[in-house]
Amino acid sequence: MQTLTITTPDDWHLHFRDNEMLAETVPATARCFQRAIVMPNLVPPVVNAEMAVAYKGRIEAARPNGSSFEPLMTLFLTNQTTPQDIVEAKQAGVTACKLYPAGATTNSDAAVKGIQALYPVFQAMQEQGLLLLIHGEVTEHHIDIFDREKVFIDTHLGPIVDAFPRLKVVFEHITTADAASFVAGASEFVGATITPQHLLLNRNDLLVGGVRPHNYCLPVLKRNTHQKALRDMVASGNNKFFLGTDSAPHAKHKKENACGCAGCYSAWSAIELYAEVFEQLDAIDKLEGFASHYGADFYGLARNTTKMTLVKESWTVPEQVTLADGTDMVPFFAGQTLQWKLEKAFQA
Repeated sequence: MQTLTITTPDDWHLHFRDNEMLAETVPATARCFQRAIVMPNLVPPVVNAEMAVAYKGRIEAARPNGSSFEPLMTLFLTNQTTPQDIVEAKQAGVTACKLYPAGATTNSDAAVKGIQALYPVFQAMQEQGLLLLIHGEVTEHHIDIFDREKVFIDTHLGPIVDAFPRLKVVFEHITTADAASFVAGASEFVGATITPQHLLLNRNDLLVGGVRPHNYCLPVLKRNTHQKALRDMVASGNNKFFLGTDSAPHAKHKKENACGCAGCYSAWSAIELYAEVFEQLDAIDKLEGFASHYGADFYGLARNTTKMTLVKESWTVPEQVTLADGTDMVPFFAGQTLQWKLEKAFQA
């Protein structure tokens, strides 16, 4: 039996949601990740330090007994966010702020309209050392959905990086060769997360043979040439790219709907999905850097000191999971067989 032991990984982008969802989503992540950057797009969104501290408390209360999992909190930027909000967030231990263009994804209607209006906030973030996490898509209806990431780079991301050269920016869940190239060529203050779905799938997996709602996410899956560019980048071991699942749980009936929700609930098998990718790429030796080292380094945090062991053992992702209130959710890759399985986590 083959085994793979790596430093305990972190997830640098995920959604726990809130309330009854936490009893499912927090343990699913805490089974293998030491830390996670928690997205703030709740209803209402987490817009200040007080709300972030309260949300962190709810997450910690949902951890399994004895778990040392640490949620890293973020603020949801709006046009009402002030530099003083940034100072207070830093004092409260908030790690980063999230920029959603209004309407870009789930629960983002309250987000930013007119990104340049946030430049004083970005300046405060640069001064305070809070990271800027960006959902990098424009939302104008006349822009084709498959082009929105590239247009965002040209219209907004490039100018932000130029205007704030010492502001750490994470271009989250990148999906295109354009994004990979931009990050690779940018300064050491720019990094990116890549999800399992954008490494494993392309838009054929969403549309061929009928629409597959559980593969629908935003940014939407792109053509296979973009998928290849992302796969080539992680296989290269470039340390500007690191693990961020964008795990996004939704009730089954909200995904399988005439207007289905965007998001893939990948936490249930996240590290195994990434191992699948890296083995396909004949780059399993690069998994530890991507999953366990590069994100912590970019965020300026210590690497984890415990270890995780995966074994080469086939297993099948469940068809669905059921919340305590009876709500069903379909995990990403439901019913499919994976070749790597978590054996032990948090080993000394």
